Amino acid sequence: MSLRTPAIVIALLGMALAFVACKPEPEPPTGGGSSGPTPYDLDLPANLPPMTQPANNPLTNEGVALGRFLFFDERLSDDNTQACASCHVQSFAFTDEGNVFSEGINGIAGDRNAMAIINLGWGTSFFWDGRAATLEAQALQPVVNVVEMHETWPDVAAKLGADPAYPPLFNAAFGDPRIDSIQVTKAIAQFMRIMVSGNSKFDRVLRGEDAFTTDESLGFELFQKEGGPVGVPIPLPGGGFVIGQGGADCFHCHSTAGSLFTDGQFHNNGLDSDFVDLGRYLVTGDPFDSAKFKTPTLRNIALTAPYMHDGRFATLDEVIEHYDQGGHASSTIDPFMKFTDPDQTLELTPAKKAQLTAFLNTLTDMDFVNDPKFSDPGEP
Repeated sequence: MSLRTPAIVIALLGMALAFVACKPEPEPPTGGGSSGPTPYDLDLPANLPPMTQPANNPLTNEGVALGRFLFFDERLSDDNTQACASCHVQSFAFTDEGNVFSEGINGIAGDRNAMAIINLGWGTSFFWDGRAATLEAQALQPVVNVVEMHETWPDVAAKLGADPAYPPLFNAAFGDPRIDSIQVTKAIAQFMRIMVSGNSKFDRVLRGEDAFTTDESLGFELFQKEGGPVGVPIPLPGGGFVIGQGGADCFHCHSTAGSLFTDGQFHNNGLDSDFVDLGRYLVTGDPFDSAKFKTPTLRNIALTAPYMHDGRFATLDEVIEHYDQGGHASSTIDPFMKFTDPDQTLELTPAKKAQLTAFLNTLTDMDFVNDPKFSDPGEP
């Protein structure tokens, strides 16, 4: 049975200014004309916000096509066995095939779960700890990381330059056949910016093209409501309180604004009382940032297990149970994790948990997962 209550309709309409159908994007060509690279027509779904492109690296057909080749090229690693795509697999929404930690070229495991590459064009920081401010800066790091690709940029440039196919592609994309870390990462960043997920059932409902089932609708309501017993004041650390609404309390960090399902900020969501990974603190040096990690998007969440920065939860049921129980108190736990008293949980019933899961499943976008323009293009 389908259900769209007035509350849901109001909430959905409030998140979109206009509704238009998604159109497939053209396959980027691999060569530019004499006038330079051709601007890429990124046709975004109406419920997603405009994407700001960097002035020094605008999207072009030629740059995107080059970035796609590079994303799948194993020559970016020291032993020519590991590409960006090795840990970001399309069928798993560009995460690492269910692995808790990715292995680098020498079989050494990392210490954080590979984040999904989804809608990163709206990001303002990258990696779990936000140590990169741009996609270009993010793309620089895995190549030289001793655990991941363990290569040097001069060696990468030499290997790519020895392939006669690459200099013309760089020339078409940037008007210069030289190959270096700046040009390589610009192209990869362009490719990642077009990796837009915006045709899940949630998106179609938002655009008036589909309708939630009863459980999906109730799950969406839970997602957007404060937790705690209905009508009971819930004190917040540092003062103040909110009124419990019997909800799941997801919306604070996984904001539905702009349909991105992340606030782009850093939170300690109560995973541990004693910190093993200091997270954002390793970047800022601020003790207040200890054990804080970037909020990941929930888009395609059903495909991106395991969950959390260390992959500790194998299923969505485990994630929901963690939040239902309130997590573990610590010096930097987020104010939104209000339920640090063992006797005060979200009190989600089995039925509510099932409804919340049903809504989260509406964020799966199989068009994104199966889109041929994100697939391995083969040899350049």
